[in-house]
This record gives sequence, structure tokens and C-alpha cells, in this order.
Amino acid sequence: MEKNLIKEGKFRYIEIGEGTPIIILHGLMGGLSNFQGVTEYFPKKGYKVLIPELPIYDMPMLKTNVKQFAKFLAKFIEFKQLDNVILLGNSLGGHIGLLHTKLYPKMVKALIITGSSGLYESAMGDGYPRRGDYEFIKKKAQDVFYDPEIATKEIVDEVFATVNDRKKIIKTLAIAKSAIRHNMADDLPKMNTPICIIWGENDSVTPPDVANLFHELLPDSDLYWIEKCGHAPMMEHPDKFNEILDSWLTKRNF
Repeated sequence: MEKNLIKEGKFRYIEIGEGTPIIILHGLMGGLSNFQGVTEYFPKKGYKVLIPELPIYDMPMLKTNVKQFAKFLAKFIEFKQLDNVILLGNSLGGHIGLLHTKLYPKMVKALIITGSSGLYESAMGDGYPRRGDYEFIKKKAQDVFYDPEIATKEIVDEVFATVNDRKKIIKTLAIAKSAIRHNMADDLPKMNTPICIIWGENDSVTPPDVANLFHELLPDSDLYWIEKCGHAPMMEHPDKFNEILDSWLTKRNF
């Protein structure tokens, strides 16, 4: 999918289809291709799907945090002259979507979060000091999914390269710490945007309790579960994920 990247101004993004805009927000270690199922399905349903490449490793250190990414998203939406957008975020992307929705509620028509940070997450733990250990990184990557086979060699190689790049690992840790610091529990009850929560029943990074708490705190949310599924439902069960999301968008008349 990266070969379809459009470079315009300071933005790099993928854009497919015409219609109501769905902006996809990838996670900290997640590539744009993680959402291939969504990008293949929803343009046929009358949506314009956009995936901006988040400047995770490009921001100055002091601006490497969730709030700055939310502001970056606002600039992207303004640049593309979009309004009433639907946001879809996984992991860190969900957190960025939540914060952006809090800061710019008039820009967002609806939000979908899956495996989102913002309340609690179990990070790589004490794994970073062993960044040279390929098998250790492979096991960590596999643990993200219910089915370890989803963690292909390509995915593991990408994570391994990231954690062995000094600049990238420092930024990655800074963002992870920013996400933990930026807990949104007090903000969620004041957010009235319609929110769809799609969660893997076997998510070990953001466990099911996190999804239940999001659902409890958000005034206008619907919660859906996917069985035998870890932290990235749109990758492990793309058809089921699309079916749930399509049904929710139809139900809400989006």
C-alpha cells in the first residue's frame, strides 16, 4: 500500500474512493497496510478512505506526544478541506482519535476505536533492553495477536528494525510514556460524539476490561467483540471487522 502514498505539502497519505471521509489512524508500530481490509472494502460502499502517515519519528522530541499528533491530524483535515469526518484508530491511533475528538469536536462526526490506548495498556514491558534479541522481539510481536502466524516475518523484521534504531526507539518510548501520562478517564464522560468500540476478546495489550471501561465512560458508545482476536482486529479478522463497522455506520446513518 505504501507505493500508493501521495506526497503533498508536509503530508504523506493514501486516499481511495469518493464520499464520506473515513480517516484511519495507525498505531505506534503499525504500518498503513494493517488496514488493507478496510481500504479495500469501504470505498465500494461510498466512502473516501484516507490514511495519513503520522509523523511519529519526525517531530522534535518535545513535540513527540499524543497531543501534537492530534493537532497534526487537525491540520491534515484542514489541508484536505474536509468536514464531518469519521475517524478510525487502532492502538495509539485510537488514542489520537479520542484526543482529537475532544479538542475539535465539530470536526468529527463519529469515531471508531479498536485496541485503543487512553485508559490503560500493557506495553513491551522490560523488553527494550534486549532489543538485539530477534527471537525475543518475534515473541513480543506474536503476543499482540491471538494467532501468532499473523506476525509475519515482514512484520517482525519491521519491529526489530525499529527497536534497533536508536532515534526511533527513543521516540517510541517517548510516545509510549506520553500515552500513559495522557489518561482520558476524566474526559470521556464529556464527549458526546458517537463512538463505536470494536475489541478483540483476547487482546493482551489493551485487555477486555479497557473496552468495557471505555464503553462505561463514553456517553454515546456501542461495544462489539470479536472472538479469538488480539490487539489488531482489522488485521486478524478483517471480514468480521468490516461487517461490524459497516453495520454500525448503517445503523447510525453515517
